[in-house]
This record gives sequence, structure tokens and C-alpha cells, in this order.
Amino acid sequence: MKLIGSHTSPYARKVRIVLAEKKIEYDFVLDSPWAADSKVPDINPLGKIPVLVLDDETPLFDSRVIVEYIDNVTPNNKLFPAPNRERIEVKRWEALADGLCDAAVAALLEGKRPATPEGAAWIARQRDKVARSLEFMAEALGDKTFCMGTHISMADLAVGTALGYLCFRFPDIAWQEAHPNLAKLYDKLMQRPAFADTVPHD
Repeated sequence: MKLIGSHTSPYARKVRIVLAEKKIEYDFVLDSPWAADSKVPDINPLGKIPVLVLDDETPLFDSRVIVEYIDNVTPNNKLFPAPNRERIEVKRWEALADGLCDAAVAALLEGKRPATPEGAAWIARQRDKVARSLEFMAEALGDKTFCMGTHISMADLAVGTALGYLCFRFPDIAWQEAHPNLAKLYDKLMQRPAFADTVPHD
């Protein structure tokens, strides 16, 4: 199978991290929906990355659907628990992390437009979402080793991806100082090859 994405997309990175943790081989095809000659809209009608194209040419999107599919392909290193309350909590962590990325991406894109009062207000609103998400994450993590306690799960991979995107695009957000427990988790995750080998870059 092949994964279509970019080195800058946090959502594509999340999928790459899961593929690495699950030790699944794949072809990584670089493509950006922003490029004039992008093939992404031909594969995903939403025109977004990542897209996982299965061996039978079936395209899967978005990242939350893709990572759940990948976790079910092989039994090793399970990232989602069986359907129960714990699974819902893992998916809530992932939704929170993805939502943080949504807000950060929205702020980044607006920042590339000509400055206007409306644009400044929009950016401030998105950055407030990021700040509140970080506070929620830090409080929920507390002094636990991982988001769900003592074992790594999809919750940690999603949170680590979101924190990595902030390091990449918003170095002015001093979340490490404000939330040292998140910084400790991120440093631990960055020791894993799946994270170290997928650091975002332009």
C-alpha cells in the first residue's frame, strides 16, 4: 500500500508514526493538495492528505480512519483497546490532539494572508483553542507515564504529533515551560524511532 502525504502535515506524520510502530511496510508518495499539479483531489474528493491507498486501490481518509484501520491490520503493538470506555477515552485524546492541529493549521494559513483586523481576531481565536487544548491535555495527563496510564496508546501518538507540530510551526508558544509534564511525555516519545524519523520539515 502507499501513503500520500507531505513532510509538513501533522496528520500524515501521525499515520507514518503508526505505520512505523506497527512495523508495516509502505510507499510514501509526496504530494500536497496546494500544488497546482496535485493528484490528491483525484484520489480523495475532499482534496486533503493523508490518503492511504490499499493494494486493491481503495483510498482511505482521513487520518483517524486510517490509523484505526492500520491498528486492525496486524495484532502486534495494539494502539486502540477493545471497544469499551477506555477505547472512547483514547479516541477522545486523538480528537483533542487533531483539534489542536486543526486550530494551529488554521492560524498558520490565516497568517499567510494580508493582515486585517478580522484576520488577527481569527488567529487569536485559533491560538486560544491551542492554549486551552494544551491546558486540558496537561491536566488530564497529570503525573501519569502515558496518557492512558502505564502503556503507550494511540492517545500518546496523537498528542506527540500535535506537540511536534507546535515545535515546528509555533516555536513562540512556550508550552514546554507552561506544561512540563507534556514536555516530559514529548521527550520520551522523541526517543522512539517512529517519532525521531518523522520530524516535520519544509
